[in-house]
Amino acid sequence: MSFVEVSEDCDFSYQNLPYGVFSTAGNPCHRVGVAIGDYVLDLTVVQDLFDSELAAKAIVGQTTLNGLMGAGRAAWTLFRNTLKKILSADEAVLRDNAALRAQALVPMVDVSMHLPAQIGDYTDFYSSKNHAFNVGVMFRGKDNALQPNWLHLPVGYHGRASSVVVSGTPLTRPSGQILTSPTSNTPMFSPCKLADFELEMGFFVGKGNALGEPITMAEAADNIFGMVLMNDWSARDIQKWEYVPLGPFNAKNFGTTISPWVVTIDALEPFKLPQLKQEPEPLSYLKEPDSFSFDINLNVSIQGESMSKAELVSQSNFKHMYWSMRQQLVHHSVTGCNMRPGDLLGSGTISGTEDSQLGSMLELCWKGTREVKLGDSGEVRKFLKDGDTVVMTGHGQGMGYRVGFGECVGKILPARPVAH
Repeated sequence: MSFVEVSEDCDFSYQNLPYGVFSTAGNPCHRVGVAIGDYVLDLTVVQDLFDSELAAKAIVGQTTLNGLMGAGRAAWTLFRNTLKKILSADEAVLRDNAALRAQALVPMVDVSMHLPAQIGDYTDFYSSKNHAFNVGVMFRGKDNALQPNWLHLPVGYHGRASSVVVSGTPLTRPSGQILTSPTSNTPMFSPCKLADFELEMGFFVGKGNALGEPITMAEAADNIFGMVLMNDWSARDIQKWEYVPLGPFNAKNFGTTISPWVVTIDALEPFKLPQLKQEPEPLSYLKEPDSFSFDINLNVSIQGESMSKAELVSQSNFKHMYWSMRQQLVHHSVTGCNMRPGDLLGSGTISGTEDSQLGSMLELCWKGTREVKLGDSGEVRKFLKDGDTVVMTGHGQGMGYRVGFGECVGKILPARPVAH
């Protein structure tokens, strides 16, 4: 255990130690930190306790986690082992040095969090079978719900890295072309009327690969640095009009929110589960050699501007993913596409089999045919209103500890006036 006191229901246990980038009012420089309990360990203060070469890549002068991400698996293990030693209840270096401890452990209430990486590229997948089936039923009917390719490869699209934002950043309701009625093929320019959230998780690429050299399944795990919560905001009416024939574009590019703390795969190892059975069996390059699914509880709550608190609308779990993170990474690079440290890959909406486990308003309201109650507030929703705040949380539950992600929070602001 650690000498830092951590409550059992805190996301940031000694077993977790997630990485993030933070600043303080007294020191506005962005720097790398590690969350533990109610504190952030400022790694710039304790950088001399790490291997000097690794510290230079991961800490010294670094304003993002890209250096650590690109250092590779062996370096990640060394870095994590050093962290655990520094924070151990049996290690005196920080525990017994009150002055150093006060400087190194910054109260979390005093920090501002920033994007953890410089994101060069962002790809979003569509890898929950339940979600893909539900959407397919809505728009194509039960007999044609899944497209023929869906069971053979992880479907994805190239997102917009520039509009990935850290938790707490408000987003403006987008405007674009929408249809005025279901029978019309003539669009109008209007603020989006069907704003939605999508409950997702994302992962950051580690060392990556050279152009023309695909990442194999045997190499994939060593190229996944860690995971974040993700809200892939969607404008459903804009999406409906634009997605044929090339898929999502403006309906997705106005904002994607991620949680600021990156939880490593090592920290999630105790929550590993067998993957869902895949039928038909994937082609050989996509076959999973062992389990790479995880038991991560996921919650979504919504708080309207007149509400006193956020109310739960969805409880899902990462274990519902059909295609794994390794399969997503391997398929993305199979053409020789070069993945780079800090590239972000999203899971796609994560929905379970029950109504309470659906990961988007599109499913919860079933394309507008039913209302979603926001607890006992008296408010209902079909899609998101201006001023709504969406709060996503997630954690793996151990015996007496949690490995969590903190919050992924975003608020929808009114659209800018439409010019006529």
